[in-house]
Amino acid sequence: MSHLLRAAGLSAMLLASGAPLMSIAHAEEENAETWRLFVADHSLPVVRAIDMASGKEIGRFDLEGYAALSLSESGETVFAVQGDENIIHAISTGIALSDHGEHRDIEINEPKLLSTVIRGQKPGHVVTHDDQVAVFYDREQKFDLVSEDALAGGNAQLKAFDTIAAHHGVAVPVRNHFLVSMPNIEAPVKEGELPPRRGLRVVNDEGSQVGEVAACTGLHGEATSARLVGFGCEEGVLIARPGGMDGPKLEMLRYGDTLPKGKVSTLLGGKSMQFFLGNYGEDKVVLIDPDSADEPYRLIELPTRRVDFALDPAEPRNAYVLTEDGKLHLIDVVKGEIVKSETVTEPYSKDGHWRDPRPRIAVADGKLAITDPRNGLIRVVDGSSLKEERTIAVAGQPFALVAAGGSGAVH
Repeated sequence: MSHLLRAAGLSAMLLASGAPLMSIAHAEEENAETWRLFVADHSLPVVRAIDMASGKEIGRFDLEGYAALSLSESGETVFAVQGDENIIHAISTGIALSDHGEHRDIEINEPKLLSTVIRGQKPGHVVTHDDQVAVFYDREQKFDLVSEDALAGGNAQLKAFDTIAAHHGVAVPVRNHFLVSMPNIEAPVKEGELPPRRGLRVVNDEGSQVGEVAACTGLHGEATSARLVGFGCEEGVLIARPGGMDGPKLEMLRYGDTLPKGKVSTLLGGKSMQFFLGNYGEDKVVLIDPDSADEPYRLIELPTRRVDFALDPAEPRNAYVLTEDGKLHLIDVVKGEIVKSETVTEPYSKDGHWRDPRPRIAVADGKLAITDPRNGLIRVVDGSSLKEERTIAVAGQPFALVAAGGSGAVH
């Protein structure tokens, strides 16, 4: 009983002093924050993991070919998609964040190459939602579904779904359904070419189509914002909204007569606010509010052609666009206009092959990491002032990159 009396006495002292009881538990916690950059090289089949604070390389992962990088929704896995080699490697970022109501926990480990290798003919888009990962193959009549947790545990099993015909498309997991591009199998194509996309269909977890195919000519580009998924089409942006047990409901947000000729083919989705940012040709971007009946599209003219763009998840008003003249532009998405511009790299022309090495942007806690492949650098830029703070030297030609990290309590 003595230990109970001592505990009761301590509680009484804490109450009398106004100190919260939870302070005992929180006193044992430490807060930690870390950000890591995963950078694909343009000249070598390799991905490097770089600690953003120190600039030191903390991991090197050899691949089989040129890699496009995709970060999972959780931030725990980087997918190195090597389409020309018909393979995807998965890399654990070593960072796991978990929600605990009033705070988040963070678990930090070394980044590592996961044992499961995903193979298929010309893998393209990789899309994650919750624990589901959908891998689409351009040269096969299927997409594969796999659990991100199973990938991390080394016991992943892939489940295949039919896609009607091989085409350059996408599959998006949405709870018990999938949003899957639909090829136009009636369109004439030359030998070796793939059929164009004509729309989007909803598929249940058994692989059966639900409802009719929604028209979306030339479907390209997808993003998620809150509970909405958007797709770029020639007619407009197709919006998928939650639909309960019957699956998502699809509606076309048409461009209308107020926009010049053009279309959206790349989309980003807001995290804290529900909106999309899309390209509109090469020298314009468009802000998309799916719930605005009066002004769903706000067009923003760029001084030159766009090289890359990104949204800031921590500062929801901020979007960044890098143009080929080497300037970085800060867009206020509420005002719908460019509010600041600064030169951050030398000019990189959009002319030439689409795979030529050009800068790419990743956002990490108010900072921008911008690859400068011509100079073997990552430039770290303040997200508010757009001023360069420092550079990180990287061997080879740093090209595509993603940023993974965050802050939380360490127990």
